[in-house]
Amino acid sequence: MIASLKGTLLRKSPEGVVLEANGVGYEVLVPLPTLYQLPDAGAQVQLMIHTHIRENQILLIGFLHQEDKDAFRFLTTVNGIGPRLAVNILSGLPAGELLEAIVCKDTDRLRKIPGVGKKMADRIVVELNDRIPSRQWVIAQTEALPPQQRQLYTEALSALMNLGYKRKQSEKAIERAFRKEADPEGLDIETLLKSTLRELVREA
Repeated sequence: MIASLKGTLLRKSPEGVVLEANGVGYEVLVPLPTLYQLPDAGAQVQLMIHTHIRENQILLIGFLHQEDKDAFRFLTTVNGIGPRLAVNILSGLPAGELLEAIVCKDTDRLRKIPGVGKKMADRIVVELNDRIPSRQWVIAQTEALPPQQRQLYTEALSALMNLGYKRKQSEKAIERAFRKEADPEGLDIETLLKSTLRELVREA
């Protein structure tokens, strides 16, 4: 099972890339956001690989970031979504935006992706909405936060959801708590949770 490839990028196009590693050229399917982040041909690159094996077919799917690979694997657990459709979905919505659409149950956003109709969009939301692990995923709104604050955000979100609060309600309260802190960089999880709970009480 190939988990990663490091070598020379020989060719790239929307149909895929060719990466030469140890004298062997590997054809790799990649989502468009990954393709756009790749350097020009001739450069050295490393891709995280998902190896899909079915009957006599071996398909390699490549990603630059772990969250994209995780999103791909997550999508392929949905009934009716194979590797190529999962790549197509991630080409239309990068991992962070895809997660946001799922947790917000924004099926209209999903339906704009070629190949995803109403039934498939509904299925993605129904099958994945309650299964997204809060500690492993960071929604798109947190991408601008420093790593430490991002970690606090996900820890607080997980704790609040375990207490029974809804995800969207918790996210908004956490964001308000961050904005009200004079020194957000000096926050710890206990302080952030107390501030967030105060926001939730005011909201109620």
